[in-house]
This record gives sequence, structure tokens and C-alpha cells, in this order.
Amino acid sequence: MKPAGRLTFETVKTVGLALPDVEATTRHDGSPLLKVGGAFMAGIATHSSAEPETLVVRIDLEAREFLLEDASDTYYVTDYYRKYPLVLVRLSKIDREALRDILATSRRLTLAKGRLRTRRRAAPRDRRVDPPRRRRPRDS
Repeated sequence: MKPAGRLTFETVKTVGLALPDVEATTRHDGSPLLKVGGAFMAGIATHSSAEPETLVVRIDLEAREFLLEDASDTYYVTDYYRKYPLVLVRLSKIDREALRDILATSRRLTLAKGRLRTRRRAAPRDRRVDPPRRRRPRDS
């Protein structure tokens, strides 16, 4: 499906901020990104291997493979990004509905990852179990 007009990060931001708990911020280099629960969700791809006007989105590897097979003109990955659970999105090829879908998927995945990280931090570091105490035999 071809987009009605060329999308920009402003469109990405508008669509992303319509989702619960998503915030717009910038990376240390000043490039825009979206976060949820303080964790990266999507942003402008800044690595030199990415094409200009490319969005990088957190996605699980299985979903990424499906997107690459189903719509390789819209979604792609470079060697630099391949090792991470991310997919690259050509903003010139995606429509607003597909953008909303991938951002919603990324949001769910990022929230789930954040919950897991929080649980790990909250778990006690010392998991040793003290042995049961031995009872002394009673005098009869």
C-alpha cells in the first residue's frame, strides 16, 4: 500500500504520541526518538548504513523476518542493525496505518521488556537459601 503523502518524523511523532505512555525526546546527538517507560521505541536511523529518511523501530526478530519477506520495499535491515531486535522503515514507502501498527507493536514489546527489566532489578540479589535448622533431640 502506498502512502498518501511522504511521511516525516513529525508524522511519526504525532502517531506515536497518540499511543499511551509514549514520549518524544532526543538522543545525545540531537536526533529525535520515541520512548515508552524510559526505553527506546523508535527513532531516526543515524548509522551511515541506513538510507536517508529511515526510521528505526524496536521489533522482535520473528516479526522482523515477516516484515522483510512481506514488504521488502518498505522494511529493511543492514548488517549494522541485524544483531539487534530492530527493523528499518523507509518513511517514503509506509502509510500512516502501517506506521501506527508497527509503532503499537514496538510499544507493546518495549513495555514488556521494561517490565522484565524492572522485575530483575527488584529481585533479591542474594538468592541463597539457608539450610533448615537441625533440632536437638529432646531428653526423655
